[in-house]
Amino acid sequence: MEQQALNFGAAESAPRIFSVSELVSSVKRLLEQNFDNLWVTGEVSNFRLSPSGHTYFILKDEKAVIKCALFKGHASKIRFQIKDGIGLICHGNVSVYEKGGDFNLIVDHCEPKGIGALQLAFEQLKEKLFKEGLFATERKKPLPFLPQKIGIITSPTGAAIRDILNILGRRYPSIEVLLSPVRVQGDGAAIEIAQAIAYMNTRDDINVIIIGRGGGSLEDLWTFNEEIVARAIFASKIPIISAVGHEIDFTISDFVADKRAPTPSAAAEIVIPKKDDLLRITAERRQQLLRATSVYVDLKSKFFTQVKSHLKPPTARFPDLIMQIDSLRERLSMGIKSLLELSNAKLSQLAAEMSHLSP
Repeated sequence: MEQQALNFGAAESAPRIFSVSELVSSVKRLLEQNFDNLWVTGEVSNFRLSPSGHTYFILKDEKAVIKCALFKGHASKIRFQIKDGIGLICHGNVSVYEKGGDFNLIVDHCEPKGIGALQLAFEQLKEKLFKEGLFATERKKPLPFLPQKIGIITSPTGAAIRDILNILGRRYPSIEVLLSPVRVQGDGAAIEIAQAIAYMNTRDDINVIIIGRGGGSLEDLWTFNEEIVARAIFASKIPIISAVGHEIDFTISDFVADKRAPTPSAAAEIVIPKKDDLLRITAERRQQLLRATSVYVDLKSKFFTQVKSHLKPPTARFPDLIMQIDSLRERLSMGIKSLLELSNAKLSQLAAEMSHLSP
């Protein structure tokens, strides 16, 4: 078959004929020159994280879709988790992937639509840790009644440490304190706090730990919303009180800790109760001890009586055993009496010490 040359007519100039690569390159240049520094909003679908760390997804609305690429360097700066179904506001520029002829939005930053990025990250981590059981009430450890040594993890120069030491000094001047100085915000602060918690757990003289800082914005307090801090708190064998910010501030640390204090000062007040409270608790525990001792003696007496009644005939067959039981009963009674006297003496000594404390 003969090939015929294209004939566009003598009066017409010959049109430019593009190769595929020339056309795609021209469109790419046109788009990149005229559609950069864009903000685009839509709903995420087909989210995919590549092994290299780059993120790919589709941004769509009711009438159209656009493929998006968020490369690793920018993706690492996104604090919340991108997933299908969430609304995003993305910043970037339009480009064309020449080998595939695909039209893409190259994203360098994105924000969740309708909610701040930090708030969304907070909610996502909170939901994740809740499902794992890190907030479960049954896993929280009780605080000691009157600790002998308190570990404090906070900035050595902030208002929090001054407030804590002021309360402790007034309520229990002889209390021992171990301060682990850390940064409480900024890069690396979360790692320092997690390491400080781990260090406290290598010691056997720390009875309770206070971690915290003064108030600030959500971003200022963000260190205490980091997953590494939450998991360090959960792994601690020593009870931890979280005292971050003001009463209206809540962090992930507050949910994981064994006790939340609204402020650092309140944490110190929780650890060392007021003098009147200590005296009341001491009196209550003395009564509990007396009741428990009475019940114990009564149960043992009934037990020995039952044993004695089953000896047939006791006076004839087991005279030595009967005398032994009576002797044991007498020794038990004397031992319990001595224990009770010793406990009362200790409680009286504690009450005397507390009488010298500030109210």
